[in-house]
Amino acid sequence: EVQLVESGGGLVQPGGSLRLSCAASGFTFTTYAMSWVRQAPGKGLEWVSLINNDGGTTTYADSVKGRFTISRDNAKNTVYLQMNRLKPEDTAVYYCAADLEDGLGYRYWGQGTQVTVSS
Repeated sequence: EVQLVESGGGLVQPGGSLRLSCAASGFTFTTYAMSWVRQAPGKGLEWVSLINNDGGTTTYADSVKGRFTISRDNAKNTVYLQMNRLKPEDTAVYYCAADLEDGLGYRYWGQGTQVTVSS
């Protein structure tokens, strides 16, 4: 069974940091690019970051560039999102998603982890 399980979310003050993890199983992790996508309350899905299958290429949404860092450990089938200098507008449910980069979009999604940035 394919699973993507996010963890590491929580409540943090503005300016703080969190590190999200996404543990993958049930598919060939090393053949997939991995993305983080978020959904703020009452908003649609927003792509946040992508890392290619071997970790050599990373891209970020302008809203998080310079603050967030995506990484992956293929030996652990895990992708991470280090979030620094968090802002209230970063409050969202964060999902990891797997993509073959074939133009067909995300193949697998996790259930999400809540990040709340508030004083």
